[in-house]
Amino acid sequence: MEKETKAFQRVYTKLLQLTKATVSLRATGIGNEELAIVDGRLAQVVKIIEDIVTLQVFVGTEGIATDAEVFFTGKAPSLKVGDDLAGRFFNAYGEPLDGSEIMGKDVEIGGPSVNPVRRKQPSAFIATGIAGIDLNNALVAGQKIPFFADPDQPYNQVMANVALRAQADKIILGGIGLTNDDYLYFKRVFDDAGALDRIVGFINTTENPPVERLLVPEMALCAAEYFAVEKGEKVLVLLTDLTLYADALSIVSNRMDQIPSKDSMPGSLYSDLAKLYEKAVQFPDGGSITIIAVTSLSGGDITHAIPDNTGYITEGQLFLRKDSDIGKVIVDPFRSLSRLKQLVIGKKTREDHPQVMNAAVRLYADAANAKTKLENGFDLTDYDERTLEFAKAYSEKLLAIDVNIEVETMLETAYELFEKHFSPAEVGLKEKFVEKYWKKN
Repeated sequence: MEKETKAFQRVYTKLLQLTKATVSLRATGIGNEELAIVDGRLAQVVKIIEDIVTLQVFVGTEGIATDAEVFFTGKAPSLKVGDDLAGRFFNAYGEPLDGSEIMGKDVEIGGPSVNPVRRKQPSAFIATGIAGIDLNNALVAGQKIPFFADPDQPYNQVMANVALRAQADKIILGGIGLTNDDYLYFKRVFDDAGALDRIVGFINTTENPPVERLLVPEMALCAAEYFAVEKGEKVLVLLTDLTLYADALSIVSNRMDQIPSKDSMPGSLYSDLAKLYEKAVQFPDGGSITIIAVTSLSGGDITHAIPDNTGYITEGQLFLRKDSDIGKVIVDPFRSLSRLKQLVIGKKTREDHPQVMNAAVRLYADAANAKTKLENGFDLTDYDERTLEFAKAYSEKLLAIDVNIEVETMLETAYELFEKHFSPAEVGLKEKFVEKYWKKN
């Protein structure tokens, strides 16, 4: 049944089907992803087949009757973009959490990614102050890369540290399924550091409906596009945790009785993740969007559909693990990879950076072999003993996530460790770098 309000707004009062998350009705002239109000609850169009429209109700359908009123807003989810965004935190719908109004231009979220013709090959180095990233896996403006981490690892603390240290004009935080403690932690860290003026946050907590999580990354990227395109700024987008975003996709898919794919994920998982990650871009005029996202793992399983699909889309990955030798979380040099690092190391950083990086990781690998020999009861050589000592110091002074130093200092620290434990021949650096940077004792 259909009737018209005073403002010629069509109101429908006959629902054909209700599930736990969706309602269906007959309606015409409706757009894909359009917002609607169902019995006073916000909903979004998720499927249209001829004149049958299916709406996803964000807070669930419990208590909705078949004669409930439904009216369509005529627009998809949108965000008011402008300079007012800076220093503010918003919910999944783009509404300020402090309740005050925001001025700006209304822009629909979820637009297409940038035309490849408008893209420039990434070439600007992004320093984070974390040696496990800057020394071994340098990030580049316009890159997309995930942190793979077990749920018990402090990835949100790492993300907050990256936000504070990264050389970016704006940091956009997309908090997906954060605990209240994590949300308050982010706010406190940014506030204490005096960095709130360059932070914009979109927050969905565990107390909010899980389906709302689907809006958070789109809101964050919509804000990022404003600052990168309109203002020509270098924008770093931090999304945590995209595993919870994928779980929300699965919830909706299952409630709509879609046939699940691998690991109960929807068949659209790859394209759903790709449409987010492909917003990463370096513009020719200097603006850029760099995306760092957390993908939490279940028991370290990287074969699960979420990390598996993520690996195909992104340009590498950063692995966090606890180092038993030093009792700290490190960026694992073996499992981490930035596929774009060669675009900046030795070019935007010191000339010997690639050589130092490779030498340190090779010696660290030799230490891993020595540890295996030790565990299997074999005698260690003098070289083995020295590699073990080096590996522990390397983890403590460079790989640990609580180390915050400049790239030049990272390189000098690496030389100090080389000089303490090895001869130049054992390290294998080019002669010109030994002559220039190796201290003469």
